[in-house]
Amino acid sequence: MAFETEGKTLDREVLAAGVKAVFGDEDRGFYVVAEEEGEIVGGLLVTREWSDWRNAWFWWIQSVYVIPEARGKGVYSKLSKFVRTMAVEAGNVCGIRLYVEKENNVAQAVYQRLGMHETEYLMYEQTL
Repeated sequence: MAFETEGKTLDREVLAAGVKAVFGDEDRGFYVVAEEEGEIVGGLLVTREWSDWRNAWFWWIQSVYVIPEARGKGVYSKLSKFVRTMAVEAGNVCGIRLYVEKENNVAQAVYQRLGMHETEYLMYEQTL
């Protein structure tokens, strides 16, 4: 997924340890997957960010992936709606956020169609 969307090759050992860490500690987040005929066709990771301004959580959708054969069939839409339902039921979530590559116009159009909007914030990072 990282190579396909961003041209990045990930360290498999680091990646495996990161995924295992999510399954070992619910505070790190949780995965949601979509199945079709018993096969996983898509998935995403949800992590949480506390907002003191809102006294509530933002849920961040990350690591979105839908296998090429299932794209255009509403898989991400179903995953997104499932996460939204979970967030509403949790009662302490003030919003759902995600980040997307600036050039990924296809994904941006999908997110907008599902009711998301571009924020007024830019994202910065410092790699350590």
